[in-house]
This record gives sequence, C-alpha cells and structure tokens, in this order.
Amino acid sequence: MLTIVSDLLLTDTFLIRGNIENKYARLSRILDEHRRFFLKVRDATLIDLGTGDRITTPLLHVNMDEILLAHEFLDGGNDTVLADMAKDQELDRIRAFYTGRVNLEFAGHVRPGSYDVNDHSTRRFFVMSSPVMKGLVDHDDRDLKQLADLPYAILNKERVAFLYDFN
Repeated sequence: MLTIVSDLLLTDTFLIRGNIENKYARLSRILDEHRRFFLKVRDATLIDLGTGDRITTPLLHVNMDEILLAHEFLDGGNDTVLADMAKDQELDRIRAFYTGRVNLEFAGHVRPGSYDVNDHSTRRFFVMSSPVMKGLVDHDDRDLKQLADLPYAILNKERVAFLYDFN
C-alpha cells in the first residue's frame, strides 16, 4: 500500500515526514491553533540529522516546542498565505538562527513584522518564502536534500535564537 506523505517537520534532532492526524486546514493554521503539547503524525519517518539513520512508525507524537520548521507538500495554487505573500506587498529579507544540537540558519523573505511577538496574525509561527538553509549536513539523503528546495517554510518564532532583519 502506497502512503502519501504530505507534511514535513524539522526539529534540531530529526527531520520528520508523515501526515498530521485530523488535519482540518493548512499546516500553518494547524500549528498556530494547536493547543496541546503534542502533535500526532501518522505514517512517520524520522531521519536523524546527525547520522542520517531512519526510523519508521505508524504514529508519532511530536512536542510542539521541538518544531523548528514545517512544510506541507500540497499544491500551492490555492494557498492564501502564499497568495498574500505574492501580492504587491513589500517583504522583508531576514536571517533567522536556531541554536541547539544543530545550529541552523534560514534566510528568506517574510511579511514585515511577522516574527514579532505582537504579531497576532501569525501567532506562534511565521511563513518565510524562498528559504535558504545553512548548517545542515544532508548525508546524501534525498529527504534532507529536499530541505534546500522548499518554496516556503513555516518557522517557529518561539525557537528563533537570533534574527537579523535587513530592512
């Protein structure tokens, strides 16, 4: 039986691929509205960032505080977040740094102020278009390499250690 994987979560230890359970909306909205400590992921594959080793499990509970980055593998043609970002609004160019077991840097464009604490339209997570990531060794793994080609990423602002806003 073929399992279609639609969601990707990055922690500072694992890249997790799977399907968010009981998904009722786009992933960015799910992450912002989720009020439990753990997010359930079905048909999960965990890829160790240090070794490239893989673990598969039918159900995984991911602590929301561990999520650094998320992405949803769906057609972006009807994505209102990306559509809003594509409009003639000015976007800020930023670099966000995460520190932990793996130090990561993400550079890209965001809606002005979206990473700020007082931004109630994105709450806990914010969307970065055309992210460029540094600091991760891909171990020649196809899934880890895929992180370099994401059209957008949903970043956890509570886990950002440092942020440089070019504007």
